[in-house]
Amino acid sequence: MTGTDAHAARSPLHRLGRNLRNPFALSYLALCAALLVWAIVVNIPDDSDAALAGVVPLMATAPASLVLLPLPGGAWVLIVAVVLGALVNASIIGWCARALTRGNRPDATR
Repeated sequence: MTGTDAHAARSPLHRLGRNLRNPFALSYLALCAALLVWAIVVNIPDDSDAALAGVVPLMATAPASLVLLPLPGGAWVLIVAVVLGALVNASIIGWCARALTRGNRPDATR
């Protein structure tokens, strides 16, 4: 393995991608996407701001989504908060799943 290949295998983006490709992480991302689409569809015909369907995807992606929620804006802030929260949480889920399934074997990228 050359020096650049070893560096590429250890890069944070490579590890993030590997964590997000885990089946548990992908299942979580699919669930969060379904919840976000449901919240958007439920809120489209509702003209009032009293609809609370947006709370469900926020709670599913907490705590990372709650950090971005106080930003000023409209519905796009909710969508960005849920998407980024889901990506952060899915990465953590993938990392935990990889660490638990690895057992006593050392990590191949270290």
